Amino acid sequence: MLSNSEADKISKFLSLVLRHQPEVLGIELDENGWTDTATLLRQFTRQQRPLTMDELRHVVDTNSKKRFAFNDDFSRIRASQGHSVEVELGYQPVPPPALLYHGTTARFLSGIQAEGLRKGSRHHVHLSADAETAQQVGSRHGRPVILHIRAADMAAAGHRFYQSANGVWLAEDVPVAFIDFPAAGAAG
Repeated sequence: MLSNSEADKISKFLSLVLRHQPEVLGIELDENGWTDTATLLRQFTRQQRPLTMDELRHVVDTNSKKRFAFNDDFSRIRASQGHSVEVELGYQPVPPPALLYHGTTARFLSGIQAEGLRKGSRHHVHLSADAETAQQVGSRHGRPVILHIRAADMAAAGHRFYQSANGVWLAEDVPVAFIDFPAAGAAG
């Protein structure tokens, strides 16, 4: 079986090819972000290292962020969200909880205070259901700052929310009016 570091390296590479650059591995994503599992394994073996179906399933099953999903018969695989390539994941709008959270760092606050949260090159803004997850997300870029998003108020104003297969909440954008910023000097 794969070591944790091997599984982590494979997961990072899968994130690259299933979310951003499928051409790096010589695979194609369909309009919903799916690719053929057998083709992915074959190409992975040609370009990276031999990868078995059991190892791929291990990477998918043990990924702490549940970034990947198989279809029912494991013949297709895709990233659950976070794509910069054009795909339609087919998520239906769902009512959000009253509050959602977004982890960031202080260096991005002035831009967020001016423009709100924008999706940038991704398909959606990613939000967390709990402050702990947002803290982990924000920690990737430095000292985290946790923003509180008044999601129920946004939904009442006509904004749509989606929830990915791995529980990440998605929105087209988050206007400043629905963001509660921490007091100066507070990290969350």
